[in-house]
Amino acid sequence: MGANSTTFMGHPRGLFTLFFTEMWERFSYYGMRVLLVLYMTQYLFLEAQHGKEIWGFATLKSVLGYFYGEMSVQAMSSQIYGLYTGLVYFTPFFGGIIADRFIGQRRSVYIGGFLMAIGHFLMAVESLFFPALLFLIVGNGFFKPNISTQVGGLYAQGDSRRDGAYTIFYMGINLGAILSPLICGTLGQKVGWHWGFGAAGVGMLLSMAIYHFGGKHLPETEHKKSIKEVEATAHKPMTREEWTRTIALTFLCMVTIFFWGVYEQQGNTMQLWADQQTDWNFFGWEIPSTWYQSFNPLVIVLFAPLLDRLWAWQAKFGKAPSTVTKMALGCVLGAVALVVMYFAAKIVGGGQGSVMWLLGSTFLLTMAELYISPIGLSVVTKVSPAKIVSMMMGVWFLAAFFGNYVAGYVGMFYETMGKDQFWLLLAVLSLIPGILFFACHKFLTQALGKEI
Repeated sequence: MGANSTTFMGHPRGLFTLFFTEMWERFSYYGMRVLLVLYMTQYLFLEAQHGKEIWGFATLKSVLGYFYGEMSVQAMSSQIYGLYTGLVYFTPFFGGIIADRFIGQRRSVYIGGFLMAIGHFLMAVESLFFPALLFLIVGNGFFKPNISTQVGGLYAQGDSRRDGAYTIFYMGINLGAILSPLICGTLGQKVGWHWGFGAAGVGMLLSMAIYHFGGKHLPETEHKKSIKEVEATAHKPMTREEWTRTIALTFLCMVTIFFWGVYEQQGNTMQLWADQQTDWNFFGWEIPSTWYQSFNPLVIVLFAPLLDRLWAWQAKFGKAPSTVTKMALGCVLGAVALVVMYFAAKIVGGGQGSVMWLLGSTFLLTMAELYISPIGLSVVTKVSPAKIVSMMMGVWFLAAFFGNYVAGYVGMFYETMGKDQFWLLLAVLSLIPGILFFACHKFLTQALGKEI
């Protein structure tokens, strides 16, 4: 698919339709996620222990107990957080295949968006907590890989604007993530949990309205193909070069698993640290601890354009780091971020400490993310064989699935390990993929193409 001929700020107008669609979808996702662990640990599972009927709770508790033994409310909440956020990234693999072979990207986005809206509103019914999560998981599977892939579809092969487009798109994601803790988090903590979840549902409906009315700016190529034509293209055998690229790209995606296991602690154990061991009193006003989760996307919105310009300047002089080097540096930065939390735990102990510890660590973790996530999205659309590009976007999210599960599993040890040792463990987990990226740099650049 080629670029849209109508441009705004040097990019196709369709980019800004996708920007605002993703912004409000991410508002809804992060609005729900920012409350999830606190909702489970401070209310829902405590109520369940006192006999409140929550469909599926007893069964899931029994299954998790079989594998992990008796768990505290915090440990079980961490497991469910990891399973939910992991499955949110698992289903896009299948959503990408369905879009590639059968229904197309546009229909997939509509199906996914409305399923997620239903899930957000079901969160207002306490007994339907787990069915609500299921709607969100399945809906995201249809939505996520196909909205991201459409960004790449706005640009012709070799268009130098593609990396910049994904950075702009990533800013849309994070603008929604800035707003959601301030609105959904405040409503959930100060007014009522269900008000926060309801606000997330409204955000999802806004996302779908923008996508529908801005659809005229998006490429129409896929609608010109019949389902038989799409299937015929999908079943053509791949060349040896395409297989090599696919294998190398899959390896690159999978190496990020441990990084995502560390990164996703922001909504899990780092949110618990923010709530329990951070002083949020400013001149007598107690700021909701969920506001902490606005800092990560705020840093992205402020620094993503600066990094984009830095990389463009480096490219101009032939000194830009390769995609693999950028991702390796991101993993190392993630390790440094958790070393900051290690020292925080040493100094704060069991009391409450300055918010600057948390913000300093999150700043470094966010810079790490900027060296990994938008770059990874871009390289998937650059080097994936055209007939499986949505599926390969699903592979990228599949790595995040495993990473999110790692986040939930490791988070179980938050109460039982010393806090300093816990943060040090996370630092090591982030360092491992960085070492692998450096070690495999030559293989990956040869297989994927030196232009990455």
